[in-house]
Amino acid sequence: MKPDIRVDIDILRNFCKEIFIRLGLNSDDAPTAAEVLVAADVRGIPSHGVGRILRYINGIKSGMMLPAATIKTINETPGSIVIDANGGMGAPVSVRMMKKIIDKADVNGSAFGCIKNSNHFGISGYYAMMALERDMLGIAMTNTPALGVPTFGRQVMYGTNPIAFAAPANREKAFVLDMSTTVTARGKIEMYDRKEESIPLGWAVDKTGRPTTDAHRLLDDMFHRRGGGILPLGGTGEKFGGHKGFGLAVMVDILCAVLCGAPMGPELSDTDTSKRMSHFFGAIKISGFRDPDDFRADMDRMLSHLRDCPPAVGEERVYFAGLKEFEKEKEVRELGVPLRKNTCDLLRRIAEDLGMKSLF
Repeated sequence: MKPDIRVDIDILRNFCKEIFIRLGLNSDDAPTAAEVLVAADVRGIPSHGVGRILRYINGIKSGMMLPAATIKTINETPGSIVIDANGGMGAPVSVRMMKKIIDKADVNGSAFGCIKNSNHFGISGYYAMMALERDMLGIAMTNTPALGVPTFGRQVMYGTNPIAFAAPANREKAFVLDMSTTVTARGKIEMYDRKEESIPLGWAVDKTGRPTTDAHRLLDDMFHRRGGGILPLGGTGEKFGGHKGFGLAVMVDILCAVLCGAPMGPELSDTDTSKRMSHFFGAIKISGFRDPDDFRADMDRMLSHLRDCPPAVGEERVYFAGLKEFEKEKEVRELGVPLRKNTCDLLRRIAEDLGMKSLF
């Protein structure tokens, strides 16, 4: 499906930066928030791109997200750190945290950290990829407001709880795994809802625990905790491994929340300012294990094997994690960011409300 319009990356990024400035972010945080948001569209993940900027606007207006929050360090050692974001914007504080963790790992070989009392931070892969330039493995996770139903359950008990892991290569593109631990993310369901389309069967269950394709009712029922939610990675029951996705989601909650004493699972919501989400980050220095050049060479060998795997009948090729996104990024940098009409309409309305010049 062709986009309705394409917009230059820098123009779109500056437009979003201006929105964040008008919402109260300072001159350091606004560009960062815009960069992380647009990065999702650049990598072909529109469910977390500029189409979701209304979530940030509503979050700031409601007091859920505080553009001028004072960040506080709660605990710090040479290899770890815990930060209280005090309700601040997720992306700026997460970028600063990951930079600090990478610097710690450069000295100590590895480092890990948690941010509590934070908000939506965009795509997890953005932070994991920050470690690549320093010859490190990058890790990023976040819990989210409860959206997922456990295996054999029918009420939301944990979030989509994404996991990201990045490893560098040489000739091949980096391996970048960025996935939710549910079969899909809420942002994708919201996209179906905006288009007034049914979601695929097998993504979610309704408040009785039966499969549903009604995106709008599902979102409303999840928001009001009437029952129903997104299935864990693997789907319903145990036959196809749904219990494994359920286990991964709980693991993310442990690392993001239990480890630093933050709210978890069904305690999280989109409206309770005392129960915001939390994040976990890590960096591992490759030279602590072996020569980074040798590691990259072996990564090339492994990834090329995967890429050269004979495709199944009817399929064109095999992709390793991150390859599609890198190829999408190359296209977007040449042609511009693809935006659908409903996203353009949303950005036009936001510009009017904030007294800005529209892009369209």
